[in-house]
This record gives sequence, structure tokens and C-alpha cells, in this order.
Amino acid sequence: MTSEADDTIAAIASPMTPAPRGIVRLSGHDCIDVLCRMKVLDTDEASGRRPFRSSKTLSLGEPLGAIEVDVMVWPTQRSYTGQPSAELHLIGSAPLLQSSLDAAIRAGARAARPGEFTMRSFLAGRLDLTQAEAVLGVIEAEDRGTLDQALSQLAGNLSRPLQAARSTLLDLLADVEAGLDFVDEDIEFISDEALIQRLDELRSLLLQTRSQLSDRGGASSTIRVVLRGLPNAGKSRLLNVLSRTESAIVTDQAGTTRDLVTVESSWGGHSFQLIDTAGSESREESDPEAPISQEAQLQAAEAARGADVHVWCIDATGGDGFESLKSPNAVLAEAKRSAQLICVATKRDLMPTDWNGESMRADLAVSSESGTGVDSLIERLVQFAEQRDAGETGSVIGTAARCQDSLAAAIEHLAQAIQWTEQAAGHELVAAEMRLAVEAIGEVTGQVYTDDILDRVFGRFCIGK
Repeated sequence: MTSEADDTIAAIASPMTPAPRGIVRLSGHDCIDVLCRMKVLDTDEASGRRPFRSSKTLSLGEPLGAIEVDVMVWPTQRSYTGQPSAELHLIGSAPLLQSSLDAAIRAGARAARPGEFTMRSFLAGRLDLTQAEAVLGVIEAEDRGTLDQALSQLAGNLSRPLQAARSTLLDLLADVEAGLDFVDEDIEFISDEALIQRLDELRSLLLQTRSQLSDRGGASSTIRVVLRGLPNAGKSRLLNVLSRTESAIVTDQAGTTRDLVTVESSWGGHSFQLIDTAGSESREESDPEAPISQEAQLQAAEAARGADVHVWCIDATGGDGFESLKSPNAVLAEAKRSAQLICVATKRDLMPTDWNGESMRADLAVSSESGTGVDSLIERLVQFAEQRDAGETGSVIGTAARCQDSLAAAIEHLAQAIQWTEQAAGHELVAAEMRLAVEAIGEVTGQVYTDDILDRVFGRFCIGK
């Protein structure tokens, strides 16, 4: 579609049903010349630089003869498409509209393809790809709710934060690559700690955006919270405290939980589904418990796949917390990639009074015995729910369907960049993942695109839009 962007195109832009007014739309660099050849524009008008409206007579030949038309002209690039454009307004009769379009084609225009006017607006930088999809959302809206969603997206409420995130990521990438250029000199453009923090902030933003798009695509309003961690990390006890039930069996023996335990809870007007899972572990094949453990791990992985929030539980007394966050744990890595991650240090009551979990890289420290920190965890979950709800009117269905894979890829690349940085694996690997994340975000907004993507997006439009 992009190879013919300089052609002058024409299409009927109003329904082909009887109406007082109908519209034939034109756009392209030769638009003014086409109007002159149709004899609905004279020489003086053609040389003007300001938008104008004029009443003219258009000759359609026999048997239709001549009809009165209002000609509206945008002679410069300051139009919807970013090209010289015009509209012919006439009586909304199907034969008259078709004959007027035929006259434009005889004068040098070609018939427009579906969505080609809006695609030209995108190519000219007047709209980004999410805003272009919002145009279709406005056209197809059947109620006030879907109209508000489309108008919000058209105003840039989805694309602006993504473009800002991409810009921030490019700045961070420049710092990382500058460090590679001066690797032999004692110059630090950004510390690993600061880089991890900034990348994690961007990852959280993308997770929130993806969650909002999932909601728009028809996902459940109930927020799924999966409790994960190593065996005997206090997951089951925490589930019971959060739900104020005794749903999960609690013992001092590691590996008590094998089957999923699911409980429904409600806080702050939001519904949550809490899921306790088996501790993440691997057993030798010779271990008689291995088949049962393997099945439990498969169940846990399946539950995690559809989670909105992962609560990663760390035993504050066992010394496993820092290692489980630092090591290349496949389960933890998947949690970071796929959902909002909250790291919770459990058994706070068994630690010194001034201990807060920071040494274990935990977001919160809780005690299921005393209740310390539990309200803070609930507050974090409610905050996540409110942020998700705040974005429910921000996107149209077409955007939600198109962007999921690109956002998931960006989140995964950022998580991998964080992991490489934590493991001191080398800034070359970190930079490579960051570049891939930049590209994936660009696919959402249209800063990175292919003809196939444009065909898929604009092919859903009707002709004339």
C-alpha cells in the first residue's frame, strides 16, 4: 500500500443510501489539478494556499447532466491526510455519487483502497498507529462506552505513555552503549543499580498497559493473584491470612501443598482470586516423589500463565530469598515477564525488629502470625486493580488484539535485560535486549512497521475513510 502513497485517490465517503447530502473525497499531490480538470475549480482558486469552500456546477454528462456541488478544498499539507485534499458535497443519491466519483477518476484520480485516507494520515505523521485504529473505533462505536474508549485512544491516551517509555529506553540504551565505547576508561554513564531500577519501572508500565488491553479484549474483571516461591516459603499461611480462611493446609514440612488452592476475596471494591501453588523445586528422577512433584509444578505453571499478579514469597529466615531473586531461576524469570511481580519476605516476626526485607530485595516484609505488613500487601494489590481499571476506557478492540504480542515481547526483553544486568553477564547482552524492546514498543505505536502490518490495520476500514 505504501508504494502508491503519492497517487491522487478518490472515494465515496458517505453511505450509499438516500440522504440529503453525500460526500466524494479526494487526496493527493495532484488533487488540485484533478479538480481543475473536473471544472469545479478555476485558476485563481487553484493558486490559493488557504482552505476554502465554493459552490460549483459539476457536469456528469448524459443522461444526468449538470448538478450543483459544494467544493471544500485543503490545498496544502495541513489536512487530515497531510496532502492536498478536497471533498465534493452533493445530493446523497447513489447514482449521482458514483457518477461524481467516476468523473474524478477520469480526471486523473484512482479509486482509493479501504482505509487509504487514514493510512496516509499515519504515513504523514498526523496520527500514530493506535490513533489510526481509534478512527475505526469511532466509526464502529455502537454505544457511548465504546465511543469514549475510541475517543480516548484517538486523543493519544494510549500512545503518549508508550512513546515516552520508548524515548526513555532509547536514552538508557545510549548510556549503556556509551559505556561500551569507553570500556577501557574509568567512566560510568549509568550504574547497574540505576539501570535495573529504570528498566523495572518501564517493565511495570508495559505490564499495566498490556493488562488494560487485555481487559478491553474481554478478559475477566477478577484479578488473579498467584502465590509462588520455594517450598516452605510461607505461601499457604499467607493465603489463609489474606483470605481470612483456613483453605490451605499449613505445616512446618516443606512440600505440603501439591494441588492448587483457590480462594475468592474482595478488597476496595475489587474482586481477587488468590491461588496457592506448590513450591518451585526440581527432584531427581530416582526420587519416588518426583512424578507427584512434576505434576504439581505443571499445575503451578498453568495457573501462573493466566495471572495478573505474581506474589513471590521469600522465607526471611532461610536465606534463600536473595539467591532465589539473583539466580537464573526459570520460574521467577517467567513471573517477571508475564505479570506484575511483588516480592514478599515472609516470617517477618522471626527476624530482628529493625529488619525490613531490603537485604533480600523484597518489596514488602510480612508476618502471617502477627499480621504485620499484610495490609501493605493488600494495599499494593488494590492499587494495581485501580490502575488497571483507570485504563479500561483507553483502547479499542482492534488495538488490543494487535498489540498483545508486541507488548509481551517488549516486557520479556526488558526482563531479560534486567536479569543480564543482575548477573553481570555483560552490557553487550543488555544492550541487545534493550534494542529489541525498543523495536517491539515501536511496533505498537507504528514507529516500526511493515506493509503487512499496515495492510492488516487499514484493511479493516471501509473505502473512503
